[in-house]
Amino acid sequence: MSKPFDYSKWDKIELSDDEEDVHPNIDRESWFRMKHRSRVEREEHEEKDKQRIMEEMAKAEQRMKMLERDLKKIQKHKEDDSDDDDDDLDDAEAIRIELEDLKTKNRERQAKLDEYEKNKKWNVDNMFEVKEERTLINANAGKSNYTPTGFAQSTVTGEEVKKQFASKKEEDNDGDKEPAKTEKPKEAAPAPAAAPKAEPKPAAAAPQPAKKPAGPSPPKSKASPPSPTEVDSDPNFVYSYHEFTDKYADLVEQFMTLKSFDESKEFLLKHGDILLQEHACNYLLLASLEDEMNGYREKMTQTAKQSQIVTNIAELAKSWNTHPGNCIMPFFQRLNQREFLEGFLAGLETFKQKIISRAVTKKIEMDRAREKEHAVEKEGVDISQLPKEERLGPGGLDPLEVIETLPVSMQEAFESRDVDKLKEALLKMDQKDAEYHMKRCVDSGLWQAG
Repeated sequence: MSKPFDYSKWDKIELSDDEEDVHPNIDRESWFRMKHRSRVEREEHEEKDKQRIMEEMAKAEQRMKMLERDLKKIQKHKEDDSDDDDDDLDDAEAIRIELEDLKTKNRERQAKLDEYEKNKKWNVDNMFEVKEERTLINANAGKSNYTPTGFAQSTVTGEEVKKQFASKKEEDNDGDKEPAKTEKPKEAAPAPAAAPKAEPKPAAAAPQPAKKPAGPSPPKSKASPPSPTEVDSDPNFVYSYHEFTDKYADLVEQFMTLKSFDESKEFLLKHGDILLQEHACNYLLLASLEDEMNGYREKMTQTAKQSQIVTNIAELAKSWNTHPGNCIMPFFQRLNQREFLEGFLAGLETFKQKIISRAVTKKIEMDRAREKEHAVEKEGVDISQLPKEERLGPGGLDPLEVIETLPVSMQEAFESRDVDKLKEALLKMDQKDAEYHMKRCVDSGLWQAG
């Protein structure tokens, strides 16, 4: 049977913050500091004493080795020389006496060291010692994985949607670019110089509200590639937002339905790298607006609450200059405090009022836009009043500039919208010139090929 481990050395643990011997008239913090300083000074004195004893033992050991060597020389000399020498005998006896004295003193010194070790009091400074120390450097430590606004770094780039849009645009251009026939143009009326033009769509327009909602709102469909008019000042942001909704719309919709804070916390801890992105926050904001415009006030309240959770975590991360994932637990721990919870609910109510106000304004804007669109369809619009970038044709040419460079006969045909007159003008021209002018008419939108 193996010898049991001796735990007796742990019986002398000394704590500097022991409160039992603190007098009520003495400041507790000052008492702790005084005891700690006294303990440190005592240990320093003991260490110096042990160091001195060990040095003396080392010198004594070295002296004993020298004496033993001299004693061996005398013994060897005695064996070689048969004559007894009284001087050698006296030297040998003196060496033995000195050796015994050194050994006795070393035993006393060792007993002193053992006593120090036996009576040693353990404390937080000497209970443990560092056996190995290493420094590990993270190669990605200098890379920021969060934005300056406190959101997680986006996991989408928008390149996939950009390629889809570019492919769609090429297909549309290929369908529009058909060679113009100069000898027998088709019986299609030329596009007038004052043709109506549709108003560009906003980057993230909410759907038209239903007049009489009879149940829960239908599931939102995934976003399609953006059209050119949807790209405003930051095309990459719009492209990446559409790619985000394509990939993670279902995940955000699932987060929108969570009722309790505990469920939201667990879900964010699991999917925080996605839900704490700025695109997710925008998705929740637009979903809240859409629900309110469609008349689903209760659903809007739930979505707004989830949106405010993400926003508050991002604001906390921004103030701490850290990744929002590090703020999930602190945020929900703060919600357990009544003061913080009341502040969160007050902020949520303010956010809801802004959503309600914005929904009313958005409905008015959409009604005006529809009225304006209907008026344009009926009356047309003078393209000279439009900005140049809005009146460019499918080929990128300005119709006002093109019509001024056409022959007079073609200009008169376009102004009168007379197809027969245009045919006569083309037949009188050289074939290469006719093809050149008609191609420019198609690229500027004056003639609709088809």
